[in-house]
Amino acid sequence: MMKAGFGARIASLQSMLRRGLYGPQALAFLPATVLAAFWLGGEPLLILAALGMPLLFIAVGGGQVVPQEDSAGGKSADLVNLITASAMAEKALERARAANLATAVILVELEGFDDVADRDGEDTADILRDLSLNRLRNALRRDDVAVRLGDSRYLVLLGPSLRLDLEALLQLSTRLQSGVEEPASIDNTMRYLSASIGFCGSARLKDDATGKQMLEGAQIALGEAMANGPSAIRAWSENMRAAHREQTTLKSEVDRALANGQIQPWFQPQVCTSTGEISGVEALARWIHPERGIVPPAQFLRVLEESGKMERLSEVILQHSLTALRSWDQAGLGIPRVSVNFSDTELRDPRLVERIQWELDRFGLTPQRLGIEVLETVIAGSPEGIVARNIMSLGEMGCHIDLDDFGTGHASITSLRRFKVHRLKIDRSFVTRVDRDEDQHRMLAAILGMADRLGLETLAEGVESVGEHALLAQLGCDHVQGFGIARPMPPDQMVDWAAGHAERIAGAQRLGRGSG
Repeated sequence: MMKAGFGARIASLQSMLRRGLYGPQALAFLPATVLAAFWLGGEPLLILAALGMPLLFIAVGGGQVVPQEDSAGGKSADLVNLITASAMAEKALERARAANLATAVILVELEGFDDVADRDGEDTADILRDLSLNRLRNALRRDDVAVRLGDSRYLVLLGPSLRLDLEALLQLSTRLQSGVEEPASIDNTMRYLSASIGFCGSARLKDDATGKQMLEGAQIALGEAMANGPSAIRAWSENMRAAHREQTTLKSEVDRALANGQIQPWFQPQVCTSTGEISGVEALARWIHPERGIVPPAQFLRVLEESGKMERLSEVILQHSLTALRSWDQAGLGIPRVSVNFSDTELRDPRLVERIQWELDRFGLTPQRLGIEVLETVIAGSPEGIVARNIMSLGEMGCHIDLDDFGTGHASITSLRRFKVHRLKIDRSFVTRVDRDEDQHRMLAAILGMADRLGLETLAEGVESVGEHALLAQLGCDHVQGFGIARPMPPDQMVDWAAGHAERIAGAQRLGRGSG
């Protein structure tokens, strides 16, 4: 291990010296070196310098490692910018087309450098960057090129090939991913990285496509991989380009949508399994676009996150939710609580507790009327810090803390107690087909039994059938929510739905008494 770490440091030093000796900058040092040698020592030192420069060049690898020859016939440095990368892709595409062959751009995004830099310093991170580049190059053929595009992104350009279909590119991408994710020993400590990969092959491009477009295709695919990561691989397609164009358009419209009230909460009822009455509602963000209609939440929530607008969304949803709750009170509608989702980003706001208290006071509502939904992954990954303090302070204030998607994030029992969780929202993956799948039945029964012993309420998400609803009630689940009960609806529709729901419950009760 120590040898591996020492070798990596030597490789990094050689890399730095090579960068200093290669290229035009080396010519700037040569006259100064020769002149200094002559003035300081005359002819003997001049001769020594003349002999020493080639020896130094060889010592840093100049005699055996030259800048990598790319598939376009030019030379590539270790680090290039996007303009150079586009030019390299263009030459590679021209060369492949001239030979009636194919090429491809593969982009690799490595995650973990920031953690290494924070813990061990930027020098160690640089060593790991160089090592990762060497690993990529060792996995490629002679005509292929690998360079860095930034601190964590790498570009691979494939030389002209007869067979570069989707299967071949997926196999190569998987091999590259395995190579760079192999643990690296530096200074006798193992370092770990994860790699997301996006690629675009020339075979999927139009005949008049450019190298820049091939690079852009790989960038779009990499964006999809990173959104579905870590360690995801995505291939570019024309549909992906259209989706990316739509995402870009939505990003330009999101500020106006938030300001104009196009993004508002719709509410999905939660029902008590014992009484059948409404026990609360969950606020779910909906974007009603004037031209597109309802924009899928998964689509615009990603846009908001990428635009850094999640906190603004939180403010909008909270204000509309409390407005709706107060209007239902005035209409005589008995809805005990509205639950609002808070992301990890929003929970990092140091003013979150103060802001929520101010909003509750402004609407004249007690904290008990507000539920704070937090993903289990957030609690599992944030045992300390501002996120933990905010969640605990909100619980102490009186807000109900719901642990969302329970069963997917490995939160410990200690975390459930420490964060003052009131209710577990059981992920729909444990609910689907529970009335027909014995394994699902046993798993759900175990979760409900644990919650009962801990004194926690339970709510099952994604209930879609009468059978699921009935079995959940039999197993002791306290509340249910899903399309089988009601779909999310605008606040004004809640009044009519609640009235109809109350009539159905009353009718069922009359029928039950009559049959008794």
